[in-house]
Amino acid sequence: MLQRIQTIYLFIAFVFSGILPFVLPLWKDSKGEVFMASNILYVSLFGLSTALTLVSIISFKKRQNQFVMNRLNMILNFILLGLFVYHSLTLSGETAVSEKGIGMFLPIVSIVFLALANKAIKKDEDLVKSVDRLR
Repeated sequence: MLQRIQTIYLFIAFVFSGILPFVLPLWKDSKGEVFMASNILYVSLFGLSTALTLVSIISFKKRQNQFVMNRLNMILNFILLGLFVYHSLTLSGETAVSEKGIGMFLPIVSIVFLALANKAIKKDEDLVKSVDRLR
């Protein structure tokens, strides 16, 4: 059902992967330029994560598919986090040190809420299986 707790978790993950990357800065270089999610790679990965989250919200009747889509979304967010870590380690370190923005931590928060949604989906699936045993 759409009013379950996992829908709330998935909606929060949608906000963190679909809206906030384009509002919060990812990093600031030594020249003071603020970088948002404007690179085609980051935009496509955030967009794919957002699409997976929306499809997962819509497919609330198919709990197993929802669970698998959330796992794929977590893997995608880990890839995105790896790209952010790689980029932050390769930033130049002049006298004016580059700053990492709060936007680099968005995949971590999204992963946490996707894991909470998977936990709630698993709980619902176990409840349905236990009711089927009584018949």
